[in-house]
Amino acid sequence: MITRLATAVGMVAGLVLGAATTAAAAPMPRQAVGAPCGAHAKACVQLSTNQAWLLSGGVVSYGPTPIRSGMSGHETPPGNFKVSFKNRNHWSTLFNAPMPFSVFFNGGIAFHQGSLDRASHGCIRMTRAGAETFFNALRPGDPVQVVP
Repeated sequence: MITRLATAVGMVAGLVLGAATTAAAAPMPRQAVGAPCGAHAKACVQLSTNQAWLLSGGVVSYGPTPIRSGMSGHETPPGNFKVSFKNRNHWSTLFNAPMPFSVFFNGGIAFHQGSLDRASHGCIRMTRAGAETFFNALRPGDPVQVVP
């Protein structure tokens, strides 16, 4: 009886330790090469440096390109998003302003051409070259990562 109990305890301990080892050995999400986002992202934004990149297979394919993000009270939120839709000649009815080369990825937040001289109401403003490149490269469903 004691032998069976010791064997059972050993088997349970082995299962628990085996599960813990397996969980600890699970691979971490891969970091992109040359950008501060995960390799899963197709577009990467780093708010603290006002820069953005396009990624292909976890490697930078464009950038860094300068950006401006949301002002105080209208901060661009960090997180993982997906491109929802694009509009080459979007007009903001909320702010009565043009938003050329808009690529929306978080509700009303989009990459678009705009002044880099001042912060936005949450969007990622880019130069014309940057906005046009992002517009041409990104498709609905593509992953976007915004990091602090």
